[in-house]
Formats: sequence, structure tokens, C-alpha cells
Amino acid sequence: MRLDKYLKVSRLIKRRTVANEACDGGRISVNGKTAKASYDVKVGDEIAIAFGQRTVRVQVLAVEETVKKDAATALYKEL
Repeated sequence: MRLDKYLKVSRLIKRRTVANEACDGGRISVNGKTAKASYDVKVGDEIAIAFGQRTVRVQVLAVEETVKKDAATALYKEL
């Protein structure tokens, strides 16, 4: 699954276009490297998202095409 879609499905970022812009702006890195929106997310990847002064780091636990809002947090683990 593409990185921008994963961020939207997991509810880490609210909209896919915002996730795409964050990738283009270099604010998202996967496994320590700046990632493009087209990066293929795999289980075990570590994603770091820079929100202003704060950085959120998560580890991918599952990759699902669709998931209900309540179960979205089961897709990742905060580090």
C-alpha cells in the first residue's frame, strides 16, 4: 500500500492530499530515510511524522485496505 494511503487509512493524517503534501515537503521518513508518497509500506516499517515542533514515531503492525475508525489504531504502535 502507498504511504499516503496508509497514513489516511490508519488515521495518522486526516486526508490523503494532506499526507501527499507532507511527503512532498519531506516531513515524513520511513526507517530513517525521507520517503515519497509512493513508498510501499510493509509490516515492521518505522514511520516518523514531523508535526511542527513535535515528531510522532510509529511502527507498522498491519496493512489493511479499509478499516473502521475504532480499529485504526490497531494498524500501528507508537514508539
